[in-house]
Amino acid sequence: MKEFYRKYLHNGLCLCIVLALGINLLIEMLARQSPLAGIGFAFEHPLVFGFNSLLIFASFSIALLTKRRVFMYIVISMFWLGLGITNGIILGHRMTPFTVSDLKELADGLSLATNYFTRTELTLIITAVVLLAAVLIILFIKAPKKKEKIDYRKHIAAVMIIVAGTFGISWLAVKVDLVDTYFPNLAYGFRDNGFTYSFIVTAFDTGISRPGDYSAEAVRDIFTKRELKTKVGGNTLDGSESHPNIVFLQLESFFDPMILNDVKFSKDPIPNFRKLMEENTSGKVEVPSLGAGTANTEFEAMTGMRTKFFGPGEYPYKTVMKDEVCESIPYNLKDIGYSTHAIHNHRGVFYGRNEVFKHLGFDTFTSLEYMNGVTNTPKNWARDDVLTKQIEDALESTPNEDYIYTISVQGHGSYPTEQLIMDPEITVEEAPTEELKWQWEYYGNQLYEMDQFIKDLTEMLEGYDEDVVLIAYGDHLPAIESLSADEIEGQNEYQTDYLVWSNYDLDTGDMDGNDYYMYQLGAMVLEQLDIHVGTMTTYHQNHMSHSDYMSGLHMLEYDILYGDKFIYGDDGTTPYKATDMRMGVKEIKVDEVVRIGDQLYIKGQNFTEYSKINLDGEILDTTYIGPTILALEEEVDPAEAKNMKVSQVEKNKEILSTTE
Repeated sequence: MKEFYRKYLHNGLCLCIVLALGINLLIEMLARQSPLAGIGFAFEHPLVFGFNSLLIFASFSIALLTKRRVFMYIVISMFWLGLGITNGIILGHRMTPFTVSDLKELADGLSLATNYFTRTELTLIITAVVLLAAVLIILFIKAPKKKEKIDYRKHIAAVMIIVAGTFGISWLAVKVDLVDTYFPNLAYGFRDNGFTYSFIVTAFDTGISRPGDYSAEAVRDIFTKRELKTKVGGNTLDGSESHPNIVFLQLESFFDPMILNDVKFSKDPIPNFRKLMEENTSGKVEVPSLGAGTANTEFEAMTGMRTKFFGPGEYPYKTVMKDEVCESIPYNLKDIGYSTHAIHNHRGVFYGRNEVFKHLGFDTFTSLEYMNGVTNTPKNWARDDVLTKQIEDALESTPNEDYIYTISVQGHGSYPTEQLIMDPEITVEEAPTEELKWQWEYYGNQLYEMDQFIKDLTEMLEGYDEDVVLIAYGDHLPAIESLSADEIEGQNEYQTDYLVWSNYDLDTGDMDGNDYYMYQLGAMVLEQLDIHVGTMTTYHQNHMSHSDYMSGLHMLEYDILYGDKFIYGDDGTTPYKATDMRMGVKEIKVDEVVRIGDQLYIKGQNFTEYSKINLDGEILDTTYIGPTILALEEEVDPAEAKNMKVSQVEKNKEILSTTE
């Protein structure tokens, strides 16, 4: 080994190359949850693997500038391996890889740690970090230093050449499409482009680029003077006209599986949705993601903004929307008298929705923690049938018109590669492989149950005593590896079906059969309802046929979220403010504290299994008895009992709301 090192690795650059290749291979093994899969990636995609190794190599070149090279090699190796190990652990718990957005969440309150690591794992990680810190201190003191004098001019020149060469090769790799600059599916993007490149590009390429001709005049010239005066820029609008209730229903991983070329089902999994499409306005809508990225689909639907203008794989919910208020359809409809509600039968903190929805104009947000009667699928996702009652409650919560954005979760992956449902309603009769047979069979049965939910929902809305328009569509195709454009007929892999249904005679003839992008759909529906308010809605309704449509859209998005907000006037202030959003459409109340024997009970309204007794900020051991009763399982000073409140506490112990 000494001879091998003396002959081949004594040169610093050679050692950097070997370290970069070795560490990149380990990172890809961890990312793919398999040593063989990591090796397979290196051999099947040698140019992509080599490019990722080059990026790591460039970071190692910094060690050439110091005599403490051994120490620097170890520090840089630990940095990359730390990212790779974290990514590997996170992929064992969720479908999306580790990104810089996760680091930001970690800084905001250790949410990353509590979401994706058990207490045992956290203890081991903390112990490992402490030991590594101790090792680094010892290495800094004891590790050998280069004895020869460093020729800094020579070494700085070498590092500059390496860095410049890396930038040049990176530009070329993008130019020849060796790597992607847009990730419609974050997980697939990291898989196909390698972890190192993907992590770097998603770290630095964020937000919307500033248009070259950006100015107040350029922004305002997008619209006519009449549009600026009456419909654009947060103007106070006349809310005296009567409009229908509007329900958007975004269905998780929902699409028509009967168009698959190589998969045959025993019967149609979505007969009710198909009947509704045939009898009502319907078409194809192109969503911004594939197999994942629910949040980006809903962001486009709510705001009319195109997420492709953002960085590769970026979720605006995790970046700009954490701090910025964004004009949206909910805000625009509030201007004409609507109340606005979001509903999602999953965790309220997922994608930060419990905070982001305040910046999108919602009055209430009902997440899983505020629902009763929830049942779960074999993969432990909440079934969608619970949403019918939640939508009805939202409609009945106000005397005026309601806008309700409902996000389903039942169809979510991952899908099992072995039989999980023993007596299925839907069976798969043909599939390319045994594993795909079970994936499609599980998925088909979730679709069938979701389709039954759609039937129940439309029956409820049919009998509702106010006008209601329902817009239903899938958020993206399911995350099943074999699914691609070659496997489906009549659409591309980014399209799903949409339909527009109403419980009254609504003429939407101009829409029927037309295909749209997700960021256009809301504006097109509002046009059929004779609603013409808001910056983005007005733009889509009047400018889609213009040759500069896309550049104008880019300009408006930049101005509203990152620019000087010229569209709202010279003072650069948006007229929209974060809402005082309430969690849960039904208010949770405490009526009284009752003692029966030695047991204390809280009586109240609208409790759920996530309701916990809170005493001076401390969550106490609580048993859910029913929607009106909670039992306290701890001893409390009777004098303190009057101070008890009720908090909704999600599974990772984050408090979503607390009663007065």
